[in-house]
Amino acid sequence: MARAFNAMLDRLEAAFRSQRIFVQDASHELRDPLTICRGHLELLTDDPADQRATVALVLDELGRIGRIVDDLQVLADADQPDFVRPAPVDLGELTVELLAKAGALGPRRWELDAVGAGTVLADRHRLTEAVLNLAHNAVNHTRGDQVVAVGSSRTDDEWRLWVRDTGTGVAAADRDRIFERFARGAGSRRTYQGAGLGLAIVALIAQAHGGRVELASRPGHGSTFTIVVPLSGDRP
Repeated sequence: MARAFNAMLDRLEAAFRSQRIFVQDASHELRDPLTICRGHLELLTDDPADQRATVALVLDELGRIGRIVDDLQVLADADQPDFVRPAPVDLGELTVELLAKAGALGPRRWELDAVGAGTVLADRHRLTEAVLNLAHNAVNHTRGDQVVAVGSSRTDDEWRLWVRDTGTGVAAADRDRIFERFARGAGSRRTYQGAGLGLAIVALIAQAHGGRVELASRPGHGSTFTIVVPLSGDRP
């Protein structure tokens, strides 16, 4: 009995510690853009050009804050039973739609790799959220002349949605950690710049569909992030 009680206390302590670290990291993420906004506003001059530049920068940072808050809400919703609401989705139609939406994220060489045929049971909204997070991540790690591609496939056993890029790639040491919330490496520096919450959300959405995220990457040559869902993971 005492052993079971101590084990329960250890689990509670670990949960509280994890929650405390998460709150600290979230505060850090929100503090940075707020500090940038405040610093530039405090140095604002009467020069119209300076004012326009400051307004543009502040609006950009406020947008970043909004995205962080949205991501935190997704993480909070992930514990709810209706986090995903599967319905029949045409995989090919969704893939083409996702490429069109992703193209607005930045001037890259956007390509359609492949289009899976058939219908799958999935949450269209959550999948869109996941793939756009992957596309945004790809834009952050590529230049304007590099490729970012979206594709899908379906077999008798599983279906796949992926985002491929020819950018910086991911170091082997970082491949597991980048799916953690606010993953950081030595010296509190993020292991994969820009990972933040986006890749953690992708992993949660894949898991909520009964699937996983696979990563194939070569540093200096690019990465392919693939959401893989077994057909047995299709939840009615």
